[in-house]
Amino acid sequence: MTFYVEREEKGGFSFDEEALAARVGQAVEALEGIPAGAEVSLRLVGDEEIRRLNADFRRKDEVTDVLSFPAYSFEAPADFAALEEEMKRDTDPETGAFWFGDIVLNVRRVREQADEYGHSEEREFAFLLAHSLLHLSGYDHETEAEEKVMETKQEAALRSIGLTREA
Repeated sequence: MTFYVEREEKGGFSFDEEALAARVGQAVEALEGIPAGAEVSLRLVGDEEIRRLNADFRRKDEVTDVLSFPAYSFEAPADFAALEEEMKRDTDPETGAFWFGDIVLNVRRVREQADEYGHSEEREFAFLLAHSLLHLSGYDHETEAEEKVMETKQEAALRSIGLTREA
């Protein structure tokens, strides 16, 4: 999985966002069977931009921590076989790459939530990224059961790269 990171908010993190995104992407890719060649844009923004996007696309005029914009609509979460033909059409024959979706992450909320939950900014960034990659894979958390599935998968992905709740 390849990430194209765009930093729009000043003040970076103490870790390499691109390297961490690659690690999280590989973990989710392996757990969910995401086809090789997935490309994702990752925008790191502030409150104003994420609020605008949330209002424009979700009709919620409020600041949030992360937004996910999947390139595909799934009948069932992570059912990549059902999208095989569509994904094949979208794949660059020379590179094997295909657009998987867009993620917009609020830098301030990463810092705030890391402090609130008592773990590192690195862990919070990775958690929100794993959460969003699951959304790009067709998962949602509208019901308690769906939320439990996502939580379990997020924790498995983070555990596989050594970022537990204590990290």
